[in-house]
Amino acid sequence: MFQITIPFLYIIAGVAFAMTRLSRFSQRSGALLITAFIVGLAGLIWHCQMLLDLILLPNGIALSLSSAASFIGLQLALIAIIGAIEPSLRGLAGGLLLLGAAAATVTGLQAVESAGHTLTWQIQAHILISLFAYGLLTVGAIVAVYALIQDRRLHAGQLSTINQLFAPLETTERLLYGIAGAGFATLFLAVMSGFTFVDDLFAQHLAHKTFLSLLALLLFGILLAGRQFAGWRGRRAIFLYLWGFAILCLAYFGSRYILEEVFGRSWG
Repeated sequence: MFQITIPFLYIIAGVAFAMTRLSRFSQRSGALLITAFIVGLAGLIWHCQMLLDLILLPNGIALSLSSAASFIGLQLALIAIIGAIEPSLRGLAGGLLLLGAAAATVTGLQAVESAGHTLTWQIQAHILISLFAYGLLTVGAIVAVYALIQDRRLHAGQLSTINQLFAPLETTERLLYGIAGAGFATLFLAVMSGFTFVDDLFAQHLAHKTFLSLLALLLFGILLAGRQFAGWRGRRAIFLYLWGFAILCLAYFGSRYILEEVFGRSWG
């Protein structure tokens, strides 16, 4: 039942946040805002509890593709609700919540009854940190695409009612850099914990994943340094973020394909 209820709560919250940005609903914006925060937080708490029950088992952690996708949905909802504190970001928050609702529909579809091989707490921590980093940077990629759409609409001079849903591009970019900073920090922890706790990454045939993850980390680091010391913004920063994210995706999905389809090996 929660596969329906949680997305429903996110959709209600997302629509309510978006409506507060439209002038036609200005007289009801206060009630809409309260409704959005209450319903959104209820969905977020329920979603978090469901994922904890699915991932954290008595004998360790158990991850499936559906759980990973749902976890990204949880992060989408979390960032949307935090971002909605800023009035101009409530249109974006509505969009993120709708995407979070779509991701939440797969919660529990591939429930794992056993955690499989017993893993040390260090390896479990490495996996969870990595999952959090990938999810956070995925949310950032969505915000980057949103910022790119804003940038192109501004340059094209496209004016319509829908513009009320967009925050100033500078505000969106600040959110993107905030996510990039948090994502960089967690990705750094994930990489370092891998080197610390995983016995010889290269002996486990994870050379491609390790190299590409380090390259992505470098690109995100360059992006943040460029913002801090050279004031980078606009398309250059957006495209650099998306390149870093693409390499990060290749680190996981590309390496997995090479290992399992080309070499016939598993991650373990």
